Amino acid sequence: MSTTTFQVRPSSHPRTLAERTAALADLKFGVVFTDHMARATWTDEDGWQDRRVEAYGPLSLDPAAAVLHYAQEIFEGLKAYRHADGSVWVFRPDRNAQRLARSAERLALPVLPEADFLDSIQSLVETDSEWVPSASGSSLYLRPYMFASEAFLGVRAAKRVDYLVIASPVGPYFTNGFQPLSIWVDAEYNRAGPGGTGAAKCGGNYAASLLPQAQAYKEGCDQVCFLDAATGTYLEELGGMNVFLIMKDGSVQTPALGTILEGVTRDSILALCEESGRSISQRQIPLREMLDGIASGEISEVFACGTAAVITPIGRLKGTDFDVTIGDGQAGPVTTELYETITDIQYGRREDVHGWMHRLV
Repeated sequence: MSTTTFQVRPSSHPRTLAERTAALADLKFGVVFTDHMARATWTDEDGWQDRRVEAYGPLSLDPAAAVLHYAQEIFEGLKAYRHADGSVWVFRPDRNAQRLARSAERLALPVLPEADFLDSIQSLVETDSEWVPSASGSSLYLRPYMFASEAFLGVRAAKRVDYLVIASPVGPYFTNGFQPLSIWVDAEYNRAGPGGTGAAKCGGNYAASLLPQAQAYKEGCDQVCFLDAATGTYLEELGGMNVFLIMKDGSVQTPALGTILEGVTRDSILALCEESGRSISQRQIPLREMLDGIASGEISEVFACGTAAVITPIGRLKGTDFDVTIGDGQAGPVTTELYETITDIQYGRREDVHGWMHRLV
């Protein structure tokens, strides 16, 4: 459909129609991958080069590859959606490209030009377009990532870096779909601190969330919410999702940026709320203030948002000294309206007046 800088080298062993049909019939999140991956290499001497789409397969890394020792890596996540007419679209890919660039700067990695980011997505989805599912609530999850591949044990920024995009047909992130989550508010561990990598999308932030996430499961909760590292009193975000509060007067509050990820879905929700006339506050939100607001009814809804799940209602908050239900514990009307609006735009069921969707196929 388009011309890109990524050369396509077709796989010699693509899955058969029967194999692909079977894979698409039982969709989970991030388990099955398509036949190809996009790839490019950067060196300090020559910059970005060898842009290509090739067969999906194992990577060959030197045991001294810097990423294995110093975790110099970043990633992104976005989805391609099959519309009713068979076309395939992606949601706000320019924002992902820009965030990848910001993450690269923070992790001392080379900035991938936005055109290369968009071309890599375009080329891979065009090549593996038959892998984009059409079942309700399904999509093709795209994972661009970049890592230090130079074999060197000195502590400095790597002089050789690899960039890849892999793709996975997925169903809903949470198996129960759009249903309220229970959240464990962790008072012991932190996801990130001032001056750290909290605003970058790097693996270390997610690794730091795994132990408290396991604690959340032990407490009978679905996800963990972190507090700020400086005082341990302010809301930050879930392990991989931003948090929103809906007040009884219809206004919207969400933690301010700084040590949290600037989510693409977060930004889209803020735009929709502003257009609908809702008052918006991005600020430090004390946990105690939120608990008091839930108890008084001043806070009527709480939800989390991110690319994987889009929007997920939060029905319960639990900590070492509290266990509260938000409203009636079900998805509220504002949460539901925002979820339906964004997903309708993504799947082509509603007019895209913002120009957020980008056609790939």
